[in-house]
Amino acid sequence: MFDRNEAIKEIKKALKARSGKSWSVTGGRGTAWGWIHISVPPSRLVDGYISVEERAELGKLLGLDKPVHLQGESVPAGSDYRQEYVDRANGRAPTVHGKPYWD
Repeated sequence: MFDRNEAIKEIKKALKARSGKSWSVTGGRGTAWGWIHISVPPSRLVDGYISVEERAELGKLLGLDKPVHLQGESVPAGSDYRQEYVDRANGRAPTVHGKPYWD
């Protein structure tokens, strides 16, 4: 199990190792403290958004069946979600899938 900061480091490292590019992996602030956001660095944003090509690339790197949102991928707070996205970033099938804890 990963805490938020460990998960951020591992996701960032894994994405760079697999793609050869740096990715922005940051933790939320305030009431969103436990959440993680995955995107491109600000220097690669196009008019404030991720390009179509990089949305598709990041979606593929994370093992999603679609491109990520034009603002990036949000990972909810929770150890199950953190483990899922660490697995995804490393190119592995998730060993656990996050379960929503809100309604």
